[in-house]
Amino acid sequence: MGALTIVAAMSDPAANGIDLELKRLESRMEELVVVCRQLKEENRSLRQRQDNLMAERATLVQKNEQVRVRVEAMIGRLKTMEHGT
Repeated sequence: MGALTIVAAMSDPAANGIDLELKRLESRMEELVVVCRQLKEENRSLRQRQDNLMAERATLVQKNEQVRVRVEAMIGRLKTMEHGT
């Protein structure tokens, strides 16, 4: 390939258009990689928050059950006292 052919190819509008399109695609791909990383981090954070909330809910359910049992026991004692008087 001669020097004249290379210069002609470089000045070819179609080749310049392809180069420009490739640069746009490369830029878009880089943007998508950044967004993908951000989404992965957000997903990790949300999963951790969900795990924390589920653990907190389990603790609250357990405490609620303990309180229910204690209240029922108190009601039972009050009924016993009521019937005993």
